[in-house]
Amino acid sequence: QVQLAESGGGLVQAGGSLRLSCAASGAIVSFNVMGWYRQVPGNQRELVATSTSDGRTNYADSVKGRFTIARDNAKNTVYLQMNSLKADDTAAYYCNFRAMYSKDYNYWGQGTQVTVSS
Repeated sequence: QVQLAESGGGLVQAGGSLRLSCAASGAIVSFNVMGWYRQVPGNQRELVATSTSDGRTNYADSVKGRFTIARDNAKNTVYLQMNSLKADDTAAYYCNFRAMYSKDYNYWGQGTQVTVSS
């Protein structure tokens, strides 16, 4: 089992910044993908950004140039720096931790709310 502890959500004005953090603990596998997804009520959960243990990153087109994902492998922690926030970024943000080579190893955090006021 893996436990994910998220922090950093909140209320911010449009144009502002927030940083989310997610620390993983428990049965950590070496080859992994850590990432952030978001969900608005009534919509499907969507990818925001991911980062692999071997250094690759991936971003949704809607956040490219505004959000930056980073990780500290020694701390099993992933960060999401969100700049130039827009009202459309308002959502519950979920941390995800999964193995690169096993579909059965896939864990989610409890979610943290980000609200951007216009």
